[in-house]
Amino acid sequence: MSRIGKLPVTVPNGVEVQLSGQDVSVKGPKGALSLTLVDEVEASREDDKIWIKPRSDSKRARTMWGMQRTLVNNMVVGVSEGYKVGLQINGVGYRAQIQGKDLVLALGYSHEVRYTVPDGIEVKCETPTAISVTGSDRQQVGQVAAEIRSFRKPEPYKGKGIKYVDEYVYRKEGKKK
Repeated sequence: MSRIGKLPVTVPNGVEVQLSGQDVSVKGPKGALSLTLVDEVEASREDDKIWIKPRSDSKRARTMWGMQRTLVNNMVVGVSEGYKVGLQINGVGYRAQIQGKDLVLALGYSHEVRYTVPDGIEVKCETPTAISVTGSDRQQVGQVAAEIRSFRKPEPYKGKGIKYVDEYVYRKEGKKK
């Protein structure tokens, strides 16, 4: 039995959920998302709860059950509250700024790194060393944050680079004489 799959997805006020066969579409104040469930599970709605249940007792149905429930829950939370990932830039002269639809990063290279922000994602620079990525699609928010981080990952000796706000960079000791 899936411990996650057994739980219902609670639909908050202001969020509309449409179930048509294997398609689930969710619309809320932060946007609209849709998902096609795998054939091994089925979705049903009772009042303000969505239940995901396996169609059979096969191994694949049991493995997909919890994942599909989590994906539906992520969509409901995304359109009602949204997701946010914070990035922090460490290093002398390292900074970020928004120019139109592009994020411009100065990361110690001989050139500026330009990253075009995809649709549905909002990137803000509160300070030149703090970036916040927000959006309604959890997967896309995490992917954009990972792509921005990949331009200069934090290194262990001085801690320079782009790191997640809640990430701990293990520091190493330098050379000894």
